[in-house]
This record gives sequence, C-alpha cells and structure tokens, in this order.
Amino acid sequence: MSELLPCVEIETGPQPTASVIWLHGLGADGHDFAAIVPELGLPDGLATRFLFPHAPHMPITCNNGYVMRAWYDILYFDEISRHADTDGVKASIEIIRALIANENARGIPSERIILAGFSQGGAIAYTAGLLHPEQLAGIVALSTYLPAPELLTSDALQTNTPVFAAHGTGDPVVPFALGQQAASKVEQLGNTVEWHAYPMPHSVCLPEIQAIGRFLTKLLS
Repeated sequence: MSELLPCVEIETGPQPTASVIWLHGLGADGHDFAAIVPELGLPDGLATRFLFPHAPHMPITCNNGYVMRAWYDILYFDEISRHADTDGVKASIEIIRALIANENARGIPSERIILAGFSQGGAIAYTAGLLHPEQLAGIVALSTYLPAPELLTSDALQTNTPVFAAHGTGDPVVPFALGQQAASKVEQLGNTVEWHAYPMPHSVCLPEIQAIGRFLTKLLS
C-alpha cells in the first residue's frame, strides 16, 4: 500500500459513519477547501469524516518546471485540451486507493466513501473513483476534466456511480466545454451525472456548495 499522504481531517460528529476525501487543485493544499465543511449544511446526525490530503510536490512542465503541490504533471495544454502525464495520474490513483483502504480499516466501507475534487483534484476524483475496485458512494467533480480518458476502458470500470459535476461558465483556466465533455463521457460510461453550471470563473460559489451538501446528504443519509 502507498504511504499515506498527510491530511487536514475534520469530523462533523463522533464515530463517523461516512468519509469524504476531497482533493485540492494544482498548487494549492489540503487547507484550500477545509473551511467549506460547515457551509455544506449536513444534517446534525450525519457524522462524516472529511479528509483533505496535501498532494506531493513535483515540477510542472507547463509551468516551466516550477515545483508545486500537484496530483500529476501537465506536459502542455492548448486552447481546449490538457495533456497530462498518464504515469502521474496512475500514481495518484494508487495514493487515493491507500487513503480509501485506510478509511476501510477505520471502519468506513467503500460504499460510504465519496471522492471529491476541484480542478486537477477533480480530475483524479473522476479517474480514481471510476477505477476503484469497489463501488464508492459517489464522486464530486468540480471545474475539472478527464486527464487520461484512455484509462477508462478497463473491465473493472465502475458504472452506476452517482456523480455531482459542476463548472463555471466563465472559467478561463479549465474551459467550460472540457467540463461538459467530461460529464457527458462519464454519463456515457453508465454513471448517473447531476450536472450544474454556475456564472463564475475557476472557483466555487455558495449555491454550488449548498448543492453539494444536498448531494452528500442524499447519498449518505
């Protein structure tokens, strides 16, 4: 099993019965989304453990080799596509599997675990969630895309996974069309996608956070 990444950990109640593993975007860290937990509006009785892992540091080719926290290298990008290091994507899948296995060991079964992520973190949430050996409770994919669609051809690919996908219509970092393409592809693979579009740039907004809270509540209650 891969060595566990350090995480910011928040529990909404004693003896959690569910876990949400939330992956940050390129250059951020696990603190980036920790503050939104109270804004999700989860029911008082839904004790949930939130894990916000810190991605490893690595040089990013498209950023002139600058070292930052990242889930994989981005070799280059053009107007609509992002060309990810597929081996790096695979390495992050193993990292996420280790976090899920650790939650299993703490008493949370896979069907009570949700993978969430923003931007590059959402790309890994999509890929690791759909390729996990056991079905997860769901996936939350925010302002993101599929980094290595060729990986989503395995016989072990999960279907019937509930997915919350959202994107800003004015996103200058990850084009809105990329988010639409990813959600459409994931739906074509047999998963149920709840799609949301918001008038915002590459960010999150309160109505989106509240909608995520309702999605989590529906899946975990």
